[in-house]
Amino acid sequence: MLYLLSKFLVANFSFLNLFNYITFRSICAFFFAFALSFALIPLFEKKIRSLSFFQPIRDDGPQSHFHKAGTPTMGGFALAFVILTATFLFARFDNPWIWGFLLTFLFFSSIGFVDDYNKIVFQNSKGLSEKRKLLFQFGFSLVPIIFFAVLDLPTDLHIPFTKELIFSLGLLFIPFAAVVIVGSSNALNLTDGLDGLAIGNVILICITLGIFCYLSGTKPAAEYLGIFYVSGAAELCVGVAAIIGASVAFLWYNCYPASIFLGDTGALGIGASLGYFALVCKQEIPYAIASMVLILEALSVILQRLYFKATGGKRLFKMAPLHHHFELMGWPESKIIIRFWIVSILCAALAFATLKIR
Repeated sequence: MLYLLSKFLVANFSFLNLFNYITFRSICAFFFAFALSFALIPLFEKKIRSLSFFQPIRDDGPQSHFHKAGTPTMGGFALAFVILTATFLFARFDNPWIWGFLLTFLFFSSIGFVDDYNKIVFQNSKGLSEKRKLLFQFGFSLVPIIFFAVLDLPTDLHIPFTKELIFSLGLLFIPFAAVVIVGSSNALNLTDGLDGLAIGNVILICITLGIFCYLSGTKPAAEYLGIFYVSGAAELCVGVAAIIGASVAFLWYNCYPASIFLGDTGALGIGASLGYFALVCKQEIPYAIASMVLILEALSVILQRLYFKATGGKRLFKMAPLHHHFELMGWPESKIIIRFWIVSILCAALAFATLKIR
């Protein structure tokens, strides 16, 4: 919105030319989202406490989590408002990739909101059933996939650390994209089990994806690095910056010991957006490398269930997701969080290395 406004006023205020630059608008989106989120979350937390919307604690979870009962949740609802507002103010709305991001974020956040609301208001409810949640997620994943088709996004998959190894997915790109978006959404949701763990990973992954989007959307850089050039992809940096700014402010309140939790509203929406960014900038495998912590958390749940069924009740891990396994091994919560963040930093560095090592 401010970009369009600057076009009308630039004749009288030449400094408004700065709004032509994606980097400037991204910086503005970051600081605006940070400031608004930092100011809004305490007010939101107070309102949530008055409504007694508290995080449900698993009866079979680690005993160290029982003291978290009574901590407000649905912080992702405040983040969603901040991210959408910051993107609306600073992004260019003549760029269709921005609309794809906003719709993906909004639809997946709405699934999380319904799930959170059911679990909190109806105390005996576990929220949406897994089958119903997956049905909605795969259904809503068609929205960004339609954008991909209309905007003629390449359906090729580039294998990193090589120059010419590219697989043409063709129509298989449709289920592939759906799995990336839905998988990202659920993986982040599963990671959101310790104070600050998920949102810290979001910040690190978004920094990586923001750079990828900028490089993929800048033709000289894309040609120099040998990656796909996607016209308009650089504009997504504004949305990525909004998520980073809001997440940094949220981490202030969500770090150990957390005073508010993210909830499914934030985790599902942000997680799906991460997958969307990776698909648009055609960096799906580097994204998988950067988000390895999220993938391992999700895989631990899948393997635990398969092993449990195959062995008639035995467990592969002490508890899933993976962070609970380390808790039951005696690791303090803060140590698990910091060590998982360190792994994410290393994975992000490896993802960046794929740009040059070919």
